[in-house]
Amino acid sequence: MTECNVVDLVVIGGGINGAGIARDAAGRGLSVILCEKGDLAEGTSSRSGKLVHGGLRYLEYYEFRLVREALIEREVLLNAASHIIWPMRFVLPHSPDDRPAWLVRLGLFLYDHLGGRKRLPGTRSLDLRRDPEGAPILDKYTKGFEYSDCWVDDARLVVLNAVDAARRGAEVLTRTACTSARRENGAWMVELRDEATGETRSVTAKGIVNAAGPWVNDIVGRVAGRNSRRNVRLVKGSHIIVPKFWEGNQAYLVQNHDKRVIFINPYEGDKALIGTTDIAYEGRPEEVSADEAEIDYLLKAVNRYFKEKLRREDVLETFSGVRPLFDDGKGNPSAVTRDYSFDLDEGDGAPMLNIYGGKITTFRELSEHAIEKIATFYPGLKGSWTASATLPGGDIANADFVGFAEELRTAYPWMPRPLIHQFGRLYGTITRQIVGGATSIEGLGRHFGGHLYEAEVRYLAANEWARTAEDVMRRRTKKGLHMSAAERADFTRWFDANLAAAI
Repeated sequence: MTECNVVDLVVIGGGINGAGIARDAAGRGLSVILCEKGDLAEGTSSRSGKLVHGGLRYLEYYEFRLVREALIEREVLLNAASHIIWPMRFVLPHSPDDRPAWLVRLGLFLYDHLGGRKRLPGTRSLDLRRDPEGAPILDKYTKGFEYSDCWVDDARLVVLNAVDAARRGAEVLTRTACTSARRENGAWMVELRDEATGETRSVTAKGIVNAAGPWVNDIVGRVAGRNSRRNVRLVKGSHIIVPKFWEGNQAYLVQNHDKRVIFINPYEGDKALIGTTDIAYEGRPEEVSADEAEIDYLLKAVNRYFKEKLRREDVLETFSGVRPLFDDGKGNPSAVTRDYSFDLDEGDGAPMLNIYGGKITTFRELSEHAIEKIATFYPGLKGSWTASATLPGGDIANADFVGFAEELRTAYPWMPRPLIHQFGRLYGTITRQIVGGATSIEGLGRHFGGHLYEAEVRYLAANEWARTAEDVMRRRTKKGLHMSAAERADFTRWFDANLAAAI
């Protein structure tokens, strides 16, 4: 067992809430350890619908406060990370068999005005028979609406919060499980285990934040030996990836017969991301996967509206995530609140704050409120700061990504436009650090396929805790989607031989 350390706060869980809380706390002057038993964003936070949005459908459940706060946060995050978050227009074909047009129009009016929208364009009505957005839609749907929300690279949002936390002094430990937490003499004695080596480490912490997502009550009970006062509702959401089958950058939102809405979003240029389902889940969160019934459900929802019919063989990939929602007693999984809830255990002056629920859009606000919830245990704590701060790589003038991309083209005239776009979108101003002094494409090192080059991989291993080839291809980037099976296998062998042993 290694030497004992003393810190202000141990944050358990490397998803969006844990990374956001670690960043907020470190920026207020606390000494922080963030531990994650797997990779950053390996669970729920990389398996979302990739949206920063207010949650249009939550209006139907009278979640007006949640929608308003999410819409406000949408603009805050857009300014903080305009390289990984950007505006997207959503086309909603109206089906007279489902919600009436006046109700949809009223919902969109509220959506436009609840959150003090500044940067995004408002709603407009569409004639699907004439407007180009209606071209892929079946002729029987003649009326539609178009509104704004934002796209986000969810896994990179998590990683960039962890990077910023580390820059502000936090220690980020991936593939490190919290195996025990016990109160002693007004503090927490925490044991951490490196999952690769089996080495253990003892840490004394003034407080703990449990942001373990679907495993929140496992940490409360098995690890800390406490009794949970809150129930978590596990809800599975599955998505499918297919080739993109329409022209234009717009996304679509369709209403299904069961009143659920399905997003059909452009994804990685030439693909489409379709989801999500909402199904009560009782299995092990790490074993979640999309079943055939969910895949069929999503395909049928799309085929109900579009001229081009999707088939099972069109599905390139699927993924599922388990949302750890606060159980408010509602039977319908779609009606369970997406709001967050805190459970503060203050015993013996050593707080343990357990996080239930939440959504990607409101993670920054949740993080701020979480630290404020335990602020009395940390005299002299600095005030909130994240509302006006950019994330790493997001310090782009006027949050103007188009202008920034032109700067990169001027700086690197030898670099292909698609690669410049990918670097800019993934890394923002950090692109300059990755490219370094390279003056040709050869200067980026070995090419692994798609737009993945050695310089980028080495940066990710050295600065973003990429420990396996999958960390690179699935979470730090999505470049594995653009590589052949042989290329992915070759890259994995190279990574294991050249980087894994040295990390």
